[in-house]
Amino acid sequence: MSTPSKNIEKVEVRVKWDPSPHGTPANDLDIIAATYPADDPYGAPAYLVHFDSRSPDGTITLNRDSRTGQGFGFDEVMTIELYRLAERYGRVVVGVAIQQREGHKTFGAVGNTAMEIAEGYTKLTENDFSDVAWATAAVVGEFTRDGSGPWGFRSAVRGYDGDADAFAAAMGSRGTES
Repeated sequence: MSTPSKNIEKVEVRVKWDPSPHGTPANDLDIIAATYPADDPYGAPAYLVHFDSRSPDGTITLNRDSRTGQGFGFDEVMTIELYRLAERYGRVVVGVAIQQREGHKTFGAVGNTAMEIAEGYTKLTENDFSDVAWATAAVVGEFTRDGSGPWGFRSAVRGYDGDADAFAAAMGSRGTES
């Protein structure tokens, strides 16, 4: 499902994974959203939303945050209300990063990963990160608009190998892959 979609208003980004085996460091995946100004969509983000944060205007909220992957269903869920974003923002990039607390962990080392982005009951994209098994983080999609026009969506799973802070700084650039 990589077809561009238009007129997107409100989406949920969902991620799930299996807990790590007993006695090993926890698998902790985090959803990150970066919002960019319309006049500089590939520059520095205006702000980031990730664990322990939300957007200044309340349009992007992390509803569920897991540090272990334990539980049923999706472990992390973020809501993005694009229709409420101010006209000064023209791009929102969404990514998923693995916390690197102890050692170097890639998507290939985390069991049963899954990600989906949906607007209501319509899935815009879904992925299991198998194409970026070597990566520690990945951009999973981006929302863009021209001026005050409708938001569009483009699915784009691009892997990145590095820590979560470096990924957050680079995820909206034109060359995110490492």
